Amino acid sequence: MTRASAPEPGSAADVVRSWDARADHYLELFRDELEGKPHDLALFAGFARRLGPGARALDVGCGPCGHVAAVLAAHGLEVTGIDLSPRCIALARRERPGLRFELGDQRALDLDPLGGRFDGIVSNYSLHDQPKSLLPGTFAAWASALKPGGHLLVVAKAGDADGVVTDPLGSGIDVYWAEFTAAELASAAEAAGFTVERLADRAPYEQEIASQRLYLEASMPGESGLDAARRTP
Repeated sequence: MTRASAPEPGSAADVVRSWDARADHYLELFRDELEGKPHDLALFAGFARRLGPGARALDVGCGPCGHVAAVLAAHGLEVTGIDLSPRCIALARRERPGLRFELGDQRALDLDPLGGRFDGIVSNYSLHDQPKSLLPGTFAAWASALKPGGHLLVVAKAGDADGVVTDPLGSGIDVYWAEFTAAELASAAEAAGFTVERLADRAPYEQEIASQRLYLEASMPGESGLDAARRTP
């Protein structure tokens, strides 16, 4: 019998391989992580306020915890989380039974089963499993999934890494690990048609991997339906 070859590092199949293998480990690490990250909680709350109650938000690369989707939903958004890993989706559904989680690839979004375009997209460390060379295409996929005036929030780790490493968070498996500069994120966003509104960073909390955190906030041209409704007397 011929042994199946390993998937190409950073490919969709590789993301499934690595996350199916480490999803349970990461769930234990990160189930309640936002309770110790006031900066991030405030950022997600501000993002939800910008979209407005009832707006549709997509949490790309939601992982096994569903914690970002839960925070956004608590602020009144209608949230869908997607992930390539079946194990991540199974765990997220178990952890957050009142929320919607579906299998999906942020780099090739199929919007029909998700109910069409969204008012906002959040990427909370969803970019680290893929090569930097795929960054422009990922931002383009996000842009195509947003309504006019839609908003984007990206959280990423700053750095130069772009290759296979042993998982820094102790799962014991090899994973693709990419980090980014603020300029790389801004360039990819602008090439996809976004207007970059804010780029910020913060130092890591004591319990985090020792790298700066990057935050990009951007929007698509046009006016959202919610913005128009707010202007209507």
